[in-house]
Amino acid sequence: MSELIIQAEVHQPAAPEHAEPTYLGLNPAGWVAVAMLVVFALLIWKKVPGAIGRALDSKIALIRDQLAEAEALRKEAEALRAEYEQKAASIDKDREALLERARVEAGQIVAKAKTDAEALIERRSRMAEDKIAAAERSAVEQLRSAAADAAAKAAAKIIAERHDATTDAKLVDQAIEEIAAR
Repeated sequence: MSELIIQAEVHQPAAPEHAEPTYLGLNPAGWVAVAMLVVFALLIWKKVPGAIGRALDSKIALIRDQLAEAEALRKEAEALRAEYEQKAASIDKDREALLERARVEAGQIVAKAKTDAEALIERRSRMAEDKIAAAERSAVEQLRSAAADAAAKAAAKIIAERHDATTDAKLVDQAIEEIAAR
């Protein structure tokens, strides 16, 4: 049966072809081709390809300018970055120098304070020694004065006990003669 179906398909008559409409002997595809040729001719006559080329050239020039500007900005940014890195390094060096200077100054202040304290201690020691020496001198003077007073009182007592009025008169006369002789 499959053979019959195949034969039936082969022997069927072809469908009749329809006639396409034409105008001035051109079918629709021909008119589309003519319209395209007219459009292309108008585009060329109006110099549209040149205008498109100029527009593309101006767009390319604009893009080139933007690329050049971007390159300049990139170089400027790199220069700024290098400058700031240099400033940061300089700041680090300055910071280290300030720290070192502060250490040196602190050492000098400590040394000066130490010498000042030593000088103050020495000065106070001298003042204390001077006060002690003055107190000793005062005590020695008071002791001498007390001893002299005690000796004078003892001498007066001894003289009073041993001498009488005639002995005193002789001593006074002898003292006057010694003064006169001088």
